[in-house]
Amino acid sequence: MTRLLLVRHGESEYKSARRFAGHVDIGLTEGGLRQVERLRERLSGEKIDAVYCSDLRRAQLTAERLIEGRGLSITTCPELREISYGEIEGLAFSEIQQKYPELAKQIRNFDLEMAFPGGETFMEFVRRVETFKERLANHAESDSVLVVAHGGPLRALLCSLLGIGQTCWWQLRVDNASLSIVETFPSRADSNSAQPAVDGAKDSRPRRAILGLLNETHYLKGAGTPSED
Repeated sequence: MTRLLLVRHGESEYKSARRFAGHVDIGLTEGGLRQVERLRERLSGEKIDAVYCSDLRRAQLTAERLIEGRGLSITTCPELREISYGEIEGLAFSEIQQKYPELAKQIRNFDLEMAFPGGETFMEFVRRVETFKERLANHAESDSVLVVAHGGPLRALLCSLLGIGQTCWWQLRVDNASLSIVETFPSRADSNSAQPAVDGAKDSRPRRAILGLLNETHYLKGAGTPSED
């Protein structure tokens, strides 16, 4: 199996102010940095063979601190960015309600058809995140892969890997500096076949996935309260 260690970045500057942070490139709060240090301790006994992270600074800072001393390189992935909120980036929900009441209603009701003015539609965002799975075809079944991203992409990835549909997206809690673990396996058809991918080509065949851990945060006690989007 290929083991995925899914991590959300520590608390960001916009998160502490309860503002929507999509593609805006902000850093971590002091509390967020403390959260990452606690998570680093939690991961100290975990084998990590490869590291992928969003190319936004709050995710990169988290990834860099988590793998200090391991001699690993980080592959930055634009497809793991948070959703592009366009014109509502940096706004609090109360401000969105005033300026974009229909959009606020879609957000509250979690309408899969919602589109952010000047940004992405929700389903464009999901399709972007799903392309990340192509990178996993490069890994052996024995590999353990650290993925550092944002709450939105991690939920979209979990729904896609588990095959439960994006309507379940809002039901998955993924807190700052949390750890979730998914174990992926070849599809049932692949497990009965010894034929490998041809000439080193990426194997894009579907994989099975088992959720082993969701939103672990117990190690954050005293380091700052995890909070949800």
